[in-house]
Amino acid sequence: MAENPQNFDLVVIGGGNMGAALLGGLLREGTVTADRVAVVELSSDRRQVMSAEFPTVFVTESLPSCEAAVLAVKPPAVAEVAAAARAAGAKRVLSIAAGITTVTLREAVGEGVDIVRSMPNTPAMVGKGVTAICTDEESDSGVLDWAEELLSAVGMVIRVGEEHFDSVTGLTGSGPAYVFAFAEALIAAGEAAGLPNDMLEAMVTQLLLGSASLLAAEGNPRGLREAVTSPGGTTAAGLAVLSESGFSTLVRDAVLAAKTRSEELGAN
Repeated sequence: MAENPQNFDLVVIGGGNMGAALLGGLLREGTVTADRVAVVELSSDRRQVMSAEFPTVFVTESLPSCEAAVLAVKPPAVAEVAAAARAAGAKRVLSIAAGITTVTLREAVGEGVDIVRSMPNTPAMVGKGVTAICTDEESDSGVLDWAEELLSAVGMVIRVGEEHFDSVTGLTGSGPAYVFAFAEALIAAGEAAGLPNDMLEAMVTQLLLGSASLLAAEGNPRGLREAVTSPGGTTAAGLAVLSESGFSTLVRDAVLAAKTRSEELGAN
């Protein structure tokens, strides 16, 4: 295990998947150096995992003195952990927990600490995430520059007003699960169409990867859809079934349901 200096520039509190992904991105991009960042994790098993993955980073179960902290813990623990970060000297606190508002963060840390609320998604684990960030009126606006620099290590960062955060949660926060569910449905459909099961996951994965890459390169999803849809052709036949089944409505309702649940979590 790496040594513990007097004071860390950054402490990542929570060594789960998102905490590990962010730390890996920060080290890879050179945003932080291994000797100036620490990981706090209560689970001994996860500490062993993190120590093995990041052997030059100090991994501990107790919160050391720090200048800033990333809260990568479950939502119910955020307020307590934010207060602990303040007590450890943190002047900036960034939360990646769903549904935790800036009001909750401010109540936990009090005055004199800049706070950032963020909403990442799981593709951050492979450096392809999208993360929304915001702060409150008591924080220095420069804290968003700091947060964007950190979170850019794992993908795209967008700044939005906090009033839009529940919508962001419903769309990009929960969105990867919709894509994975669609992939599962495509695999099952391919099997029903008679394709060998052992090749379907690779086929569908490449289908989604290629389509996403084309969209990223060209933009204009409607134009791309129309370009591949010949009147009276096979794609038109398939899209007609999706339309008749209310595909767009189902997607909209899924996003709105996730948004509503995010609102409920924030209220609680």
